[in-house]
Amino acid sequence: MKWLELSVRTPPEFVEPLSQIFYRYGHGGVAVEQEGGYNPDEGEAPSGDEWAVVTTYLPMNESLDERRGRIDVGVRLVAHVSDISPLQEREVEEEEWQNSWKEHFHVLKVSRRITICPTWREHSPKGGELVIMLDPGMAFGTGHHPTTRMCLERLDALVTPGIDVLDVGCGSGVLSIAAARLGARHVFGLEIDSVAVNVAKQNVRDNRVEHTVRVLQGTLPHTDAKQSAYGIAVANISAKVISEIAPYLVSAVHDGGKVIASGILLENKDRVVKALEAAGANLEETLVDGDWVTLVAGVQR
Repeated sequence: MKWLELSVRTPPEFVEPLSQIFYRYGHGGVAVEQEGGYNPDEGEAPSGDEWAVVTTYLPMNESLDERRGRIDVGVRLVAHVSDISPLQEREVEEEEWQNSWKEHFHVLKVSRRITICPTWREHSPKGGELVIMLDPGMAFGTGHHPTTRMCLERLDALVTPGIDVLDVGCGSGVLSIAAARLGARHVFGLEIDSVAVNVAKQNVRDNRVEHTVRVLQGTLPHTDAKQSAYGIAVANISAKVISEIAPYLVSAVHDGGKVIASGILLENKDRVVKALEAAGANLEETLVDGDWVTLVAGVQR
């Protein structure tokens, strides 16, 4: 398969809206190259003079024209209020596409204990650091996107040794693997995309948690996702899908357990909150990163 690389150069303040456009209509995520060499922990900040490059890739199939058209419209709208470059296009082969993605992914500390390291890079863990070796392949989920990062932060805080976890829309398997590394007894990952299922299974093997994590193709309801069987159910998908599966998501969690819902745009938050509450969960936390929201709801029966 051939791929179409789309990129745009932009001032840093417009990275977020452009990333949102690229994420919504691109394939597998967004890569952002920005200025480095400063330490925010020391109060340092980027100069503001450097441009950033936002990139995504589209498979050259029947969906190409519609996806590219929507991205082009979004870029043109941003261009009305900012001096950004025109949308750049480049055709790439499958192998080049995979290697191009790899250049954008580096070691990333995503929470107090969790660090994600691409399988093609090296990293020596420090005391107490849990390193997840990850190759996202053609599956979404690298830890770089706010939705994934917020889910990892909540898992770090909520997973306790011996807990069982349900991961709906597991993508690359990053959340399932993190739950296992944090001490979960059993993790059940569900993913509708067959390619992503294979990617997740390989990542599970690479992290040696295959005795803890089980990944199957499918979604909720699922015969293997029993009612009241999990201490945590996490779904990093979209507002529409989470709203639709909310009754099954909540019913899978036992009394006192938590539902982590992510992949939600701020404008759709209330819709998801209503669906979770109608299913019997009570909103406990709302995490916001830019235009993205992660919700944590408790289940009390």
